[in-house]
Amino acid sequence: RGVGAGPAELRVRVRLPDGQVTEETLQADSDADSITLELRKPDGTLVSFTADFKKDVKIFRALILGELEKGQSQFQALCFVTRLHRNEIIPSEAMAKLRQKNPRAVRQAEDVRAPEQLHMDIAVNFTQGGLLSPHLHNVCAEAADAIYTRQEDVRFWLEQGVDGSVFEALPKALEQAELPRCRQVGDRGKPCACHYSLSLAWYPCMLKYCHSRERPTPYKCGIRSCQKSYSFDFYVPQRQLCLWDEDL
Repeated sequence: RGVGAGPAELRVRVRLPDGQVTEETLQADSDADSITLELRKPDGTLVSFTADFKKDVKIFRALILGELEKGQSQFQALCFVTRLHRNEIIPSEAMAKLRQKNPRAVRQAEDVRAPEQLHMDIAVNFTQGGLLSPHLHNVCAEAADAIYTRQEDVRFWLEQGVDGSVFEALPKALEQAELPRCRQVGDRGKPCACHYSLSLAWYPCMLKYCHSRERPTPYKCGIRSCQKSYSFDFYVPQRQLCLWDEDL
């Protein structure tokens, strides 16, 4: 695609950790210097991951389908925002150039990266979220009251000049581990510590470089793919905002 041609899109069939196959959509926008990945889990949950290289921000969003027969709402949205490190995923201009010879092939990640456990102790103010990343308003629109981040990432962004009005402290009880896990709480109106896990089944995490006698320096000749799981712990003011946590 030429400059200004809009985001480049790639659809890839990937094998999930449980063996099932799903379709993943990868979008790269080299003008905005961002990458978006989206996949649907077998239970219907839509997971998306956005990497904003300009702002050093990554956004995970989950749209979790409710069980209507249990009186749950149609879906619930969660957003987790953390610092993006440069070595996590390939650059947007490299992603924009990705092609696949066989679109029907089922991809499996070459590397499984160590899972991350994240303690989300700060809320992101949705109305101010554009100051952190211009992608936040679109990605987290359905999760306006459920956007979480971490103290350590906030410190980094404040040093980068992000306005402090973007962030709001959550009740301290979670830090002191006084708050019970949601799955141990019977009363749906009580606050508790919620847990949510998601996995990026396949994503281009590194560029491959090849050597040849004809070229004096190594050259880009492909990508290496990774799989990575993330677990988030966060405060919810009511047990009913964490109904999936009972199925574990």
